[in-house]
Amino acid sequence: MAKRTDSLGLHSVLADWMLPVLVAAMSFLAALAVAGTLASTMLAAQWQNNTTSALTIQVPHPDAPDAANDGNRLGAVQTALQTMPGVTNPQLLSTDAVNHLLAPWLGTDVAQLNLPLPAVITATWTGPGSPDAIAAPLDKLAPGTLAQSGSQWASRVTALTGSLQTCAAAVLVIVALVAAALVALATRAGLAQRREAIEIIHALGALDADIANRFAARATFLTVTGAAAGALLALPVVFWLATLAAPFAGPAASPTAHGLPSLPPALWTALPTLPLVAAIIGWGSAQITVRGWLRRLV
Repeated sequence: MAKRTDSLGLHSVLADWMLPVLVAAMSFLAALAVAGTLASTMLAAQWQNNTTSALTIQVPHPDAPDAANDGNRLGAVQTALQTMPGVTNPQLLSTDAVNHLLAPWLGTDVAQLNLPLPAVITATWTGPGSPDAIAAPLDKLAPGTLAQSGSQWASRVTALTGSLQTCAAAVLVIVALVAAALVALATRAGLAQRREAIEIIHALGALDADIANRFAARATFLTVTGAAAGALLALPVVFWLATLAAPFAGPAASPTAHGLPSLPPALWTALPTLPLVAAIIGWGSAQITVRGWLRRLV
């Protein structure tokens, strides 16, 4: 039975370790690229939600009279924010909080610089559309008041995510091309070693499809084995990277019952597809290589 299933001796001419090891390395890189893409997409979605809804209102000269001379500028802005639709939880930052924010640029005690710092109020935008509409009413109450949202940062995060996804897609394409080239090289090496035997059975009437299928089956088995090993080896690295990224992901990345960080469900679906993709690459590359080689036989 063994001779009939391997009549061309492919177990000896297609090395049992070289091709699977190289494919495992390609699968490892592909798994990390897929994991990185999914992680960046999830983090970007969460950051976009957080930054888009965040409001920062700066009131210059907060103790000066407001435009209506009914009180100071800070009080007028705070009162207006309490009644504005879509604005929730306005909070005035304390002096210590402002000092902490400005410390990297101005030192630990901003008061020593005698600078006219504005009062800073944070709030959350829950209304429909853009929060830019609140800037004009606040400026009428206290001229020079600035109301900024995180939409600019959200757009930058979106652009960064798109760049990461493009890079990951390029990595996957390169990995697939390299894997196909490896299978083609290994198949050509096998053809060269078994040239005489193949020429004889081909002259006796063996079909190109039969010979190609034998090589393709062997190449597929080796690539699937390597891809599965690479995907399994990538799992500990993915869990380690997920642990490092957990502080930036918030509650969505809470640990599982075993103390491991939770991974995106899409990743558990994507990793098992790597051996399937490797099988397609192995089968297709071997078929193309063998059939092309057989057509050149005299």
